[in-house]
Parts: sequence; C-alpha cells; structure tokens
Amino acid sequence: MKKKTILSALFLAGILFTGCSNGDDTPIAVNEEEVITTLTVTLSPVGGGTAITLQTRDLDGDGPNAPEVTVSGNLAAGTQYNGSLSVLNETVTPAENITEEVEGESAEHQFFYTVGSGLDVSTAYENFDGNGNPLGTEFTLTAGAVSSGTLTFTLRHEPKKPNDGSLADAGGETDLAATFNIAVE
Repeated sequence: MKKKTILSALFLAGILFTGCSNGDDTPIAVNEEEVITTLTVTLSPVGGGTAITLQTRDLDGDGPNAPEVTVSGNLAAGTQYNGSLSVLNETVTPAENITEEVEGESAEHQFFYTVGSGLDVSTAYENFDGNGNPLGTEFTLTAGAVSSGTLTFTLRHEPKKPNDGSLADAGGETDLAATFNIAVE
C-alpha cells in the first residue's frame, strides 16, 4: 500500500510540475551596454577645405589613465560644416564599429550636442530614426563669429523620443559624453 501511495504522489507531483511550465523555454535576450573607447567627430567644410577632427580615446576605460583628447584645428568663422560621428570599441581586435549598432538601434539612441557659453556655433540634426526623431550621427555645424568655448557630444541610450532636444528632457542613460575645447577664428 505504501508503494502505491508513493507512486501516486510522484505521479501527481510530475503532473503539477509540468502543468506549471509556460512551455516557453526561450531565454530572455539581454542587450548588453556597448563598450565605447573612442569617439571621432569629423567636420568637413561645405564647399571644400581641410576637415577638422575631434577625437577622444580611452583605451583603459575607467582605468587610471585619462582619455586622450585631440582637436586637429580651429573652425573658420562664418563656415558651415558637415559633421559625422564614429564610435568604436578598441578593446577588441579588430576594433568594433559601435556606430553601426547605434544606427541599427536608432529608436533607442540619440546624440546630443551641447554648446558651452562663449562659443558661437549652432548645430542641426541630419539623420533620424524610423519615426522621424533625431539620431545625430550626422549633423551640420555652423561656426559664427570669432569665439572659443566647449562643445560636448553625449550619446543617450533609451532617451524619451520625441524630446525637446535637451538632456534633461530626454532622460535615458548616458553611454558616452565627451567635451572638446573649440576655437572659431
């Protein structure tokens, strides 16, 4: 009798255990945060001329070494530039082009451009996500009068879209923020 009771209990437990399964054994996809070591901003003057390159490289991430920040030259007053942004992960060989991932997930990303006080430049978005909201890997920059100051590029992951163009309104998480000292001459 004991044997029959134990077998019945095991059989019932087996039914309950399999009955509680949702039948979906597919693991939940985790979208890991991108590793970004390098941001390169290329500013090409409309109508020709020498491009200006802004770059920050931080190959040790949060390690002890500060990022290497370079600006190849000054902007020309009264000139419009076509801008493009490239982000890389150089901790792997060959370097991984994160720009492709950002553009592929355009609804989940946006670059913001913050002009510091004293710098006379303006920016405008030139590429957009599938819903017509700004992405920002391509932009125009117009240099105004002779001036100097900072220009910051910030990549946000999962910002609110649409937003008013400010970091405060956008929310989301910052994947990258890089500030450059710029001069217009």
